[in-house]
Amino acid sequence: MVITSVEESKNSKDILLVYIDGSYSFSISREDYISLNLYEEKELTEEDVEYIKNTVNVRAAKYAAVKYLSLKQRSSGEVYGKLKREGYDGDVIEKAIEELQDMGYINDRVYARKFVNDRIKLKPKSVRMLKMELQNKGIEDEIIDEVLREVDQDDEEIALRLISKKFGRYDLRDEKVQKKAYTFLCGRGFSYNLASKVINRIIKEK
Repeated sequence: MVITSVEESKNSKDILLVYIDGSYSFSISREDYISLNLYEEKELTEEDVEYIKNTVNVRAAKYAAVKYLSLKQRSSGEVYGKLKREGYDGDVIEKAIEELQDMGYINDRVYARKFVNDRIKLKPKSVRMLKMELQNKGIEDEIIDEVLREVDQDDEEIALRLISKKFGRYDLRDEKVQKKAYTFLCGRGFSYNLASKVINRIIKEK
């Protein structure tokens, strides 16, 4: 097994792509590449390659992930995306995330609870929209459904509170105001039918 070529990653100048016997083998940080005394035409054993992939690279990925996590709490999906953009291989990322989960650095259930609670307090949205946002963060559906069941949010009451707060001083019988109210609620993930029900309810109560 011989290193036949080395390329700089398009994602990061600090990551190098190493090719062995003409085929891509692994990515490695420039720093680790130098410290391990790697170079083109150097011979490596299978044990050398496994050590680089499963120890050196996982350690580097964990370090990069912890640095990213130090800014604020992140989901496993966000960490995966960040490391992937930095040029780490998928199997290395998965192993690094698994180890960080075991260490308590990453916890999607805790992340989802905080995300939902913050949304409810600061920017309420429909259950459907909350689920979509969490899915985009890479949270598993099982965790999302569990967290949303804990919250037990009533979409109609949330929508009613939002409209009352934002459009309370306006006449919702006015077509222009009503159109803005529909757009506002649909933008927060509420269905047209629910928006119509809430708006008509406010009009009748007035």
